[in-house]
Parts: sequence; structure tokens; C-alpha cells
Amino acid sequence: MKRCIAIAGKDLTAEFRTKQMSNSMLIFALLIILVFSFSFKDSLGNRDRITELAPGMLWITFMFAGMLGLSRSFALEQEENCIEGLKLCPVDRSVIYVGKMLSNLVLMLVMEVAAIPMFVVLFNYTLVNIFWLALVILLGTIGFLAVGTLLSALTLNARTREILLPVILFPVIVPVIMASVAATAKVLTDVPAIPELRVLCVYDIVFFVASLIVFEYAIE
Repeated sequence: MKRCIAIAGKDLTAEFRTKQMSNSMLIFALLIILVFSFSFKDSLGNRDRITELAPGMLWITFMFAGMLGLSRSFALEQEENCIEGLKLCPVDRSVIYVGKMLSNLVLMLVMEVAAIPMFVVLFNYTLVNIFWLALVILLGTIGFLAVGTLLSALTLNARTREILLPVILFPVIVPVIMASVAATAKVLTDVPAIPELRVLCVYDIVFFVASLIVFEYAIE
């Protein structure tokens, strides 16, 4: 785990020096929420209506903003052939995958923590069950990144990787999107979301383990 954290720390140190991806993700998330606020301005102040719209709006924001970070996750390593340096590290290839996933997770959580207050302010909405909402967002984000980090490495050498990555990623994460939106809808209406949380847990475990096994071949 120390080696995974070292790789994640390397990526986060490089990112926080320039803040290219984090700023892009935050601005993109803000723009999406602003567009939604203008589109549904007639619903502002109507709590029941916003409760119906909130799950879809939040997860569209998270997924599309997260795609910016994923598309650049391994692209930075391609500059000056740094990916070869990573592959020469005396560690198992799965350590690189976990380190990359951890750094992506930190960036996405930062974006999500900033996006939710934007949503609350622009829609004049009060959140309930913050703990359960945070748990749903965490599990959904882990599922998204478990697959996304693997496919980001897989499309590294593709000329149109920014276009190819969403095309092959979104069909695979349909269960995560469906379960996350349904769980968020239940949490916002103060209804237990245990079945959806179980689906998210199973998805996260299965695809994380599968990605650990496949990553060695993907990075080659």
C-alpha cells in the first residue's frame, strides 16, 4: 500500500503544482450545474421538483467532469515516455493501477465536495442524510474509477483517446449509473437505499479485482 500511495502522491504533487485537471473539472462541473439551474429555473424553490431532478443532475455532473480527469490520467505519463519509467519500477503492475486510481479518486472527491455546495446554493436546496449521500457518492465514484482507470490505460496509445474513452466506458458503467441515481433519489427522500448500496458494493469489488488482473496486459 505504501507503493500505491507513493505513485498516487507523485501524481497529486504534479497536479497540485499546475492544477490543470482539478481546475478544469471544477469549472466544468460548475458550468453543468449552471446550465441545469437556468434550464429548471421555474422549479427553483419547489423542493419536491428539485428532489426528483437532483439525482440525475448530480451524477451527470460527476460523470462528465470525471471524464476530464480520466482522459488525462495516463496521457501525462506519455509525455517524454514517462510510462516506461513507471513500468520499470520494481513493483507489481497492479500497484500502478491502484496508485492511479487513488489519485483520480482524490481529484474526483475534491470536485464533488465543491460541486454539491454549488448545487445547494443555486437550487436553494437543503440536503438531508448527508452521511448516506456521501456513502452513495463514494461507492459510485469508486465503481466509475475502477473501470475508468483501466480503460484510460487501454486507450493510451489511441489517437482519438478523448473520444474513444467515453464510448467504451459508459456502456460498462451503466449499472453504476443506474444504482447511484436510484440510491441518491432514495437518500434525498429519506428512504433506505440498501439494495442499491449492495449493487454498488458488488460492482466495485468485482470490477476492481478484474481490473487488477487485466491491468498488466492493458498497460503492455
